[in-house]
Amino acid sequence: MAVFANTPFDKLEIGMQAESPRLCIADDLYVFAHASGNLNPMHLPKEDGDGDGKPEAIAPSIWIASLISAVLGNQLPGPGTLYKSQTLNFVGRAHAGDELIAKVKLVEKGDDRQATFDTWVEHKNGTRVVEGQAKVVAPATSQSFTADDVPGLTVQRHMHFDRLIELAEPLPPILTAVVCPEGKSSLGGALLGYEHTLITPILIGDQAKIEAAAQALGANISGLQIEHVPDHDAAAARGVALVHEGRAKAVMKGHLHTDKLLKHIVKSDGGLRMGRRLSHIFVMDVPGLDHLLLVTDAAINIYPDLKTKVDIVQNAIDLAHSLGMDEPKVGILSAVEVVNPAIQSTLDAAILSKMADRGQIKGGLVDGPLAMDNAIDLDAAMTKGIKSLVAGRAEILIAPNMETGNMLAKQLTFIAHAEAGGVVMGARCPVILNSRADDDKARLASCAVAALHAARIGI
Repeated sequence: MAVFANTPFDKLEIGMQAESPRLCIADDLYVFAHASGNLNPMHLPKEDGDGDGKPEAIAPSIWIASLISAVLGNQLPGPGTLYKSQTLNFVGRAHAGDELIAKVKLVEKGDDRQATFDTWVEHKNGTRVVEGQAKVVAPATSQSFTADDVPGLTVQRHMHFDRLIELAEPLPPILTAVVCPEGKSSLGGALLGYEHTLITPILIGDQAKIEAAAQALGANISGLQIEHVPDHDAAAARGVALVHEGRAKAVMKGHLHTDKLLKHIVKSDGGLRMGRRLSHIFVMDVPGLDHLLLVTDAAINIYPDLKTKVDIVQNAIDLAHSLGMDEPKVGILSAVEVVNPAIQSTLDAAILSKMADRGQIKGGLVDGPLAMDNAIDLDAAMTKGIKSLVAGRAEILIAPNMETGNMLAKQLTFIAHAEAGGVVMGARCPVILNSRADDDKARLASCAVAALHAARIGI
């Protein structure tokens, strides 16, 4: 809790100085862009503003100058100070990642509590970025201020998805059977993956509708293979067949109902099952969370029994390995964090945890039952006295049933502003299962997840 105390006008002495260090981070540049409306790409961390092929991430000069006001308002003279004027001369530049120091020095006292300060901001090595002079009205009486009710900010950036895409782009693109990409969003997602060299799409569906969608997007698909299969059921079957023929290494859902595609994937004869139960996994980038979050199963297994849950957990752990998690922490969710014989999901969770301890589930740390709060929040886990390597740190959340998983994932998406990519695991190849409501980032991330998993298992 920050406490700020001032120096009233009658106690100010010429020569008094104060300073405050500040690390300039990328989020500062985004916050300034939103607050000011200045969207100059020279200041946006990932944009190339001058066409030289790399982002500049130059800190806006006015943002740097604003650091002076923090010293005047917080330290010298401190709380109660009001600006009258500020001159500025910008003599250098700063970038995201630079550590800056804002400094002020009292040089004159005048009438009506007016105080004049030399002001400047410099790099750690003393090189100045901005300098000038401020005239302020200093406070008349001593006072202090406790900053305990200032709301925090979470910048809605999806850095975890950006990292996945950066990891996947150097990999060879995976041949992907895209089933019924007959709408702008479904075709656009496949083309976006193609542009980022994540997938090489084979477009299966009604050729006229696919071409019309491409025209609506302003996209040229003349270099892509199109298989004209106007019936959705037949197109789904053809997508699965391409995997068996060795012509595709992944399947991607287009503009058709999920059950039509899954019907052909799960068939015992001619499908893509490999002995393990198929399960859907949301890979989620949640603002404010310092790691990816996997949520399963939200789309396939309606009321999974214990045997199915074993496969759901193992599928999620296997995918987490492909995404760079060496020993993912798996939280088995229920309404409560204690075993209650009246709540079946708590019994399943306890059994799954013990199965992992005995090596029947491999590659991750598994614990449960855990309620949602103590699965992801360490303070909540500590408050409830839960001693666990998973509680408060879960990277994978196993929902007790599809309804719970689906609601959880959509709450994170539409309330917490998370991005969610989706894949189906347990098949011979990754199955990219996007929702019609997914935006471009989610579709691109799904392609990246599929590419990373395909690379790890060597298909």
